[in-house]
Amino acid sequence: MINKSLGSRIFDGFNYTFLLVFALVTLLPFVYILSVSFAEPAEVLKRGFILFPTSFSLEGYRYIFSTQTIVNSLFVTIGITVVGTFINLLFTSLLAYPLSRSDFAGRKLFMMMIVFTMLFHGGILPTFLVVKALGMLNSYWSLLIPNAISAFNLIVVVSFFRQLPEGLEEAAKIDGCSDVGLLFRIVLPLSAPVLATFALFYAVGHWNTFFNAIMYINDSKMWPIQVWLRQIVILSQGGIGDSTQFDQNYIAPPSQIIKMAVIVISTVPILIVYPFLQKHFAKGVMLGSVKG
Repeated sequence: MINKSLGSRIFDGFNYTFLLVFALVTLLPFVYILSVSFAEPAEVLKRGFILFPTSFSLEGYRYIFSTQTIVNSLFVTIGITVVGTFINLLFTSLLAYPLSRSDFAGRKLFMMMIVFTMLFHGGILPTFLVVKALGMLNSYWSLLIPNAISAFNLIVVVSFFRQLPEGLEEAAKIDGCSDVGLLFRIVLPLSAPVLATFALFYAVGHWNTFFNAIMYINDSKMWPIQVWLRQIVILSQGGIGDSTQFDQNYIAPPSQIIKMAVIVISTVPILIVYPFLQKHFAKGVMLGSVKG
């Protein structure tokens, strides 16, 4: 065991104290959100700021799930997230693999075109016109196809593929493996860290789909949960909204409780998924960003 000097121990103690305080400050908003979402309405109205409620209540969640529409929209969001993430990873891998090969003619030109899209974007109106021209309005495809590939994620995946040993490809080709078989049998299994990392990025983006759903989907039955949670917050504040979705005899809890419950419902599913991908998260980003 290394004997540390008094100055080193004081410095370590200061670091531990600072990190502990910083962690507590970071966790404070989450504790507050959970506490208010599970607190009694009377206690919220009386105390305002609550970290540890004296009694627990599910009134906020009962209000949110008082209609079957919310449950349906939750399944819609899960479907969009799962299918959308699969499409993202498939398309990104299919495009990244040829761009990572040195014998692919014109790969530099294609990479320049992809980087160009990161710097210049057509804008909301041209994108809307393209989606409309393709007949994808009021369809879930409007939430999946336009964002099928992220240019930044693609560049990182290309860099990752370039780092794979060329000997593996040569050995696979000697055994008669085709390019498609090489991609799905050799390259993708070895790319689990980077794929898991961007699966999380893509999944979070689909789970938080809000603006595109409002812009492209007119049928409220097809709205994802983020749009409906916004409607609930508006209703809880006495604003406009589709009030026919709720029981008229139901007395809504304070808007503060509803807002916090909405945040919990929006955040917890992704927090549950994150630990399963966390071990690949840092490794995938770092490995894919070493070379350009």
